[in-house]
Parts: sequence; structure tokens; C-alpha cells
Amino acid sequence: MKKVLIPLTNHTTLGETDQVNGTYAPELTHVVDVLDAAGIAYQLASIKGGAVPVYGTDIEEDSINTKVLSHPAFQAQLADTTPVSEVNIDEFDAVFYPGGFGLLSDLAENHEFGALAAKHYEQGGIIAAVCHGPACLLPIELSSGDKLLSTVAVTGFTREEEIDYNTIDDIPFLLEESLARNAAQYRKVQPWGEFIVEDKRVITGQNPASAHAVGNALVNNLKG
Repeated sequence: MKKVLIPLTNHTTLGETDQVNGTYAPELTHVVDVLDAAGIAYQLASIKGGAVPVYGTDIEEDSINTKVLSHPAFQAQLADTTPVSEVNIDEFDAVFYPGGFGLLSDLAENHEFGALAAKHYEQGGIIAAVCHGPACLLPIELSSGDKLLSTVAVTGFTREEEIDYNTIDDIPFLLEESLARNAAQYRKVQPWGEFIVEDKRVITGQNPASAHAVGNALVNNLKG
């Protein structure tokens, strides 16, 4: 059975504010739903391990989010994620980074997950991310010394979307600028439209509306 590693943030707030945050649930649950439907396993992990913060769990009109969040096996993994120190990257066929603002304060600069992802990619693995998730690509450095981002085209949450979401003044850094400065190419469409970029086994989605499409692309690559 194919298996996907899903690193999640341990950071509980939006930057240094007191606004509750973490992983944005729909960007995780919509991809998990696609993986479940395809018979692909997944393992939730984090830097520290244990329970992780998740927000966006009460969106009434999102039936997929509600369904996945209510599943006992999913709840059990959220309550006890695998610490990075115990992850065996050789067990996985892909790595997926869901979004949420929390990761800007830990995963975006974590070199332990970065090293695991680099090894995975250089062994032919697939890396996917959505919304703010592409920030987790920043610390991935290949054995050549090049950053993975410098070799691929990507997308991610845009400056306009930060303004619309009223987070532009509170985020630790502007993702669009970081990706534009570090990636071989940064692409985007109008705010909130579904958009994904696939390049050299790296799949990225611009925003929450792109999560399902990232899940589908990930499954297609795993089964291709």
C-alpha cells in the first residue's frame, strides 16, 4: 500500500499574536478524503509529536471536512502525531504539507523535516503542499547544495489573499515574496481561484480552494 507522510505544525497561534491557529483543517481533510478514496495510507507527524492544533473545524457547509474530522482513526492520529525524530522516511511514497498559518512559525524553518524531505525527493519521491504549505519547502536543501525550490515552479497563498483574509499585518513573513525570491518560478491566479502547479514531482496549490485538486494530483502521481 502507498503511504503519505503529512507533517503538521505544533504552533498554536497566528505568528506572535494570540489568535488561535495551527493547521487549517479543510486543507488537510480534503486531501485525506482523496487519499482514503484511493486506498492510500497516511501518517500525521509534527516536530514535537503528540496532539497538534487545528482550526477551521466548524465549517458547516463543508461536508467533507466534517466527515473526515469525525472519523475515529483520523482523530486518533491528530491526538498523537509522530515526532520528526521517529519518522522513517523510507516508509513513504510522498510527503504532503497542508496549510494554515501556524507552520510559518515552525515547519517553514525546520531542518529536520527539511532533511527528510530532501532525502525522499532525491530517492524519487513526491512532495505536495497547499496554501501556506509551500513554506515548508523553504528548508529543503538537496545534496548538491541547491534548495529544492530553486529547481521548480510553484504556487502558494498570495499577497492579495493575505490582504483579503486580513492577515497581512500579523504573518511572520509574506509567503508570496519568499517563494518568488527562492523558487525557479512563482505562479498565481486571481485570489481564491483553484490553481495548482506540477513540476518535477513537486505539486503545489495556491489556496484552500485548491486542496482537492492537490489531492487528486497527488493520487494520480502515486498511481502513475
